[in-house]
Amino acid sequence: MAVSFHVRSHSYPSRQHPQAAHVDEQLTRLRSSEAASSSSICQRLSNLQDLHDSLEKMICLSINNQALSQEQIEKLLDGSLKILDLCNIAKEDLSQMKEGLMEIQSILRRKRGDLSAEVKKYLATRKSLKKSFQKVVKNLKMGQNKESQESLDVFGEAKAVTVALFQSLFNFMSGSKACAKWSLVSTLMNQNKITFEEEANEFTVVDLEFQSEKSLKIEDLQILESCIQDLEDGLESLSKSLIKYRVSILNIL
Repeated sequence: MAVSFHVRSHSYPSRQHPQAAHVDEQLTRLRSSEAASSSSICQRLSNLQDLHDSLEKMICLSINNQALSQEQIEKLLDGSLKILDLCNIAKEDLSQMKEGLMEIQSILRRKRGDLSAEVKKYLATRKSLKKSFQKVVKNLKMGQNKESQESLDVFGEAKAVTVALFQSLFNFMSGSKACAKWSLVSTLMNQNKITFEEEANEFTVVDLEFQSEKSLKIEDLQILESCIQDLEDGLESLSKSLIKYRVSILNIL
């Protein structure tokens, strides 16, 4: 997901510091990246963790502490709390989906249990979560639009790239928009197989297999479970960095 930034000025005095140059490099990397796969999403989460680790180091420098006003500190605390909330929402939703996938895999391996019921339960969960994802993305876009005219310092830029990443993450977990179209025109599957595979992600592939009632491939379920685990690990590491970041901000007070 591409994000535009309108940076008019950088009022934060520490931009001359070597640590600030490292932060600028990380911001550039995050702005230029695109989330087209689970690996790139996970890499961006890792980059975002590195960014907040660097920001935390900047805050710990006494010269920087003097440059932060009370209003800035409150904004940083509020922003970091919102990001932590997004991490927790994503982790809880991923855990819920993984639990359903593990139950379905167990039934397939043991060849016992009500597979149809578990698949319907998983799809119902996915339907509910997709609505939640769409609401989160909509709220993020609204918040982003309100702040788009503001002059962004280094912390403002960090917040913008973070919002962009979470928009990508929740859209990714929703699955490709092509999924709904493909489930309605399943008769075209064989003709357009290559096109679909190019557009689909791990979530979409499993959604389609369940919706079309085709033979379930346990390998695809395992791939999705592994994808979810990677995302969970990335979010957990980011959460820890954010907590450390918040502690440093609070120490200024």
